[in-house]
Amino acid sequence: MSFSKKVAIVTGGSTGIGREVVLKLCAQGAKVYNLDIVDVESDACSYIACDVSNYEQVEKAVAQVLDESGRVDLLFANAGIHLFANIEQTSVDEFERVLAVNCKGVFFTLKAVLPIMKEQRQGKVLIMGSDQSFVGKGMSAAYGMTKGAVAQLTKSTAIDYAEFNISINCICPGTIDTPLLHKAVDKFKSITGASDGEVMAILEDAQPIKRIAEPAEIARVACFLLSDENSFMTGALVPVDGGYTCQ
Repeated sequence: MSFSKKVAIVTGGSTGIGREVVLKLCAQGAKVYNLDIVDVESDACSYIACDVSNYEQVEKAVAQVLDESGRVDLLFANAGIHLFANIEQTSVDEFERVLAVNCKGVFFTLKAVLPIMKEQRQGKVLIMGSDQSFVGKGMSAAYGMTKGAVAQLTKSTAIDYAEFNISINCICPGTIDTPLLHKAVDKFKSITGASDGEVMAILEDAQPIKRIAEPAEIARVACFLLSDENSFMTGALVPVDGGYTCQ
């Protein structure tokens, strides 16, 4: 795959899967802008401070990309947060924050970028979903709701923009070794008293492959979905979950 001369926006590109996608796109020739609230020093990409839950910040960041590069070819709407809690344990503030980042953040980013791609009459968009875009999990009321929502947003928006040669797909990882996972593990341990080893063993055993994935494994699939080699996929929810959702 080559991304030579492509201009890409990645939200939440400072850590985890987003970071791996940034590095792979840059290594293959793309000019990448990382929109995140956390700056990570890197020569590989351009960083723009941006809270995706704030539309004015998103609009300003995307305008900066367009002003500097003249186009936007690729978008990975990746920024998201996790919450390990059922409905009773979820405060109203926590609910609002998860909804703001995971749903509004994706919507706001699409709203800012799609008109540019529409004018260009081409573009590739990838949205970060989850295995919870397909199935439910305990203690994930707010988080799971948001991932179901972005799955439907993917399908509807793919239909709306297909005539403009814009593909919009959703990558749906399972259990991945990222900072989000470790925060959830710490919360689970605090509630149950389980050891780190016990929790990780449960997580590994849940997949038919019997292990959790590394971020780079998800990034490879993400880069294919953003590449020109993906020429006939749009509106797809793509599980990358070690077989978890096929059980």
